[in-house]
Amino acid sequence: MTTLRFTKMEGLGNDFVVVDATRTPFALSPEQIRRLADRRFGVGCDQVLVVETARGDADFGYRIFNADGSEVEQCGNGARCFVVYVREHRLTDKQVIRVETLGGLVVPALEADGEVSVDMGVPRFAPADIPFIGGTGAIVEPLDVGGRTVEISALSMGNPHAVQLVDDVDAAPVAKLGPRIEAHPRFPKRVNAGFMEIIDRATIRLRVYERGAGETLACGTGACAAVVAGIRRGLLDAHVRVHTRGGPLTIAWSGDASPVMMKGPARTVFEGDWRY
Repeated sequence: MTTLRFTKMEGLGNDFVVVDATRTPFALSPEQIRRLADRRFGVGCDQVLVVETARGDADFGYRIFNADGSEVEQCGNGARCFVVYVREHRLTDKQVIRVETLGGLVVPALEADGEVSVDMGVPRFAPADIPFIGGTGAIVEPLDVGGRTVEISALSMGNPHAVQLVDDVDAAPVAKLGPRIEAHPRFPKRVNAGFMEIIDRATIRLRVYERGAGETLACGTGACAAVVAGIRRGLLDAHVRVHTRGGPLTIAWSGDASPVMMKGPARTVFEGDWRY
């Protein structure tokens, strides 16, 4: 029997098991990660976040595993929890840290109001960068989903996203279309499927069917992707309040090669030991 020390954290209901691997390497198999993430047989979470020492000139390395055991490139709500974790566990005394991810560098910062802002990097639209087979790089592209054409905006926030507009996010077919879009063959690494309702030029409502996790209460990179898609379509201003099922995020993007800025809460729920 082996014991794993963990911290349970959440950002707008998007919940995480966070593990410190700065001293002992993270060695869970995909099957063990699935067990850990199981809400009945394990601790329960949307993602497992691993804190590592940096390989380059950043402050930390950051690995992200979905509840299905797959490793992914980026997690925005997790990035906010990450900086709270390393501060609370005295791994750093910095207010702003630089963190290496598979999707690139992110820069989370603790703000005076207790929330966390994160420089999420520059969005990418080239089909090869998403990746999106047969994409043209257009702001809106058609996607055939089971014989139904869905208009999407495809982009990468360090991980792939497909954002569509809906009239009413509560009535959106997230459970039906989400899995089909996530596993669509034109997205060889799968994709996060976003369903965005525009309230006004500074406010949207959003639901996201996340790759490897299903629909979550909030998706940080999904909020960034939705706002970027709305701004590129000329429907949103540069600062947007994103209302997820778990609560609100603030997203800002000035366009072109500018980074996307995200701001929202993050907190520790409890700590414990998992035996496996």
